[in-house]
Amino acid sequence: MREFTEQELVRREKLKNIQNPYPERFEVNTEIKDAKELPDETTGVRVAGRIVLMRKMGKMSFLTIGDIGGRIQISVKMDMIGEEPYQEFKQNYDLGDFIGVVGEVFTTHTGEKTIRASEITFLGKALRPLPEKFHGLEDQEMIYRERYVDLIMNDDEKKKFLFRSAFIRELRNYLNDLGYVEIETPILNNKASGATAKPFITHHNALDIDLYLRIAPETYLKRAIVGGFTKVFEIARCFRNEGMDGTHLQDFTMIEGYGAYLNYKDNMVLLRKMLQTIIEKLFGTLCVQVGDKMVDLSGEWPSVSFRDLILQYGNIDIHVYNTKEKLLEQIRALNIEIDSEVPLENLGYGNLVDQLYKKVARPHLVNPVFLVEHPISLSPLARANDDDPEITDRFQLVINGAELINAYSELVDPQEQERRLEEQARLKANGDEEAMPMDYDYIHAMEYGMPPISGWGMGIDRLIQLLTSSENIKDVVLFPLMKPRD
Repeated sequence: MREFTEQELVRREKLKNIQNPYPERFEVNTEIKDAKELPDETTGVRVAGRIVLMRKMGKMSFLTIGDIGGRIQISVKMDMIGEEPYQEFKQNYDLGDFIGVVGEVFTTHTGEKTIRASEITFLGKALRPLPEKFHGLEDQEMIYRERYVDLIMNDDEKKKFLFRSAFIRELRNYLNDLGYVEIETPILNNKASGATAKPFITHHNALDIDLYLRIAPETYLKRAIVGGFTKVFEIARCFRNEGMDGTHLQDFTMIEGYGAYLNYKDNMVLLRKMLQTIIEKLFGTLCVQVGDKMVDLSGEWPSVSFRDLILQYGNIDIHVYNTKEKLLEQIRALNIEIDSEVPLENLGYGNLVDQLYKKVARPHLVNPVFLVEHPISLSPLARANDDDPEITDRFQLVINGAELINAYSELVDPQEQERRLEEQARLKANGDEEAMPMDYDYIHAMEYGMPPISGWGMGIDRLIQLLTSSENIKDVVLFPLMKPRD
């Protein structure tokens, strides 16, 4: 048997006094945020929302209702709505309840836009009391678990998620205007391909086979290019069974886009202009405050190589230490501590280089930088550079130490792709859980012919985290995964 607090018991008793506490509908003709912009003496305004502030008095009371878009004050007078409805309001309405209001707009002597109610309708009972209004939820874990309460109490949280929605809308608009077509690809995959990451495994009962939650939509988007699409993108929920920290989640949202007849340098220009356009539209500036740093997103963004960064910040030349064994020995000789879920000796050379870069160099990068010249073993789906086949035509966009975009000229040679995936399969068999499996179905598609392609992927959660100066990536995910309470 559940136990209730005294306040919860009182609210449940009040519920019994309300004739129809959960009505079917209420006709709204004005959103709350729009009602605040109406001129005084506008009549017949119909709004609805949750009571978030309330001052009950003798024959006149004030309350504030709100929703995700804003708040507005309501005046409730006994001689306007009638004595019986007014007494019912005073006795049975609580903070957190939903109401509908019909009335006239006016401005109080303190300058606050208000609706003078001629009718109020009860629309839904809050059986739990809201947190104390000046503090709201303060425990961070409770905020993640009960985001709905945090949204009720915290205007900054509302703005953050409205910003996220607006950013995604502008992304779609920008790409649509360039002729990109939004498509959908499978979440359940036979192969965990499209990136180097540890997958989630599930079981399909009807087919009696194990499947993988997708780690990236890449190989299916490129199958669409094989089928005749020239510009495609997808905003995709992806899943990687890896560690959690302030910038990583196992289930996350990313956008990937692919363009036929383009190379990675074309996408450097595309993505820089895209982000600059959207950010300036939403912020009104390209100088964005990120924590205690001011990040300048204007102008051209420089390119810098893995080798130069690791040499500058780690004092290791990866052209000299060009095998896994040599590089690992030098890392240990310099006492560089690298945290990795996979033992360092089980990583391939490319993944070891990547882990070293993340440790010694990435935290120093503040303004936008294109990281280039990735080792080929780190990029099994990228095109090799024509002048140096040991590196790929690839870049990552790094801002304030966060990798936001990964992009490259795609490998479209099916024979070379098969050779590389065979090497990845060997690494996987030797313990590298992030290596990619052999995917003959994707090779089969490639053998029908592919044009030159360049593709890119961008982590939406991480970018929104950056642009909203959020400490934890969970702060920008509306309902992040949490362990059960029990």
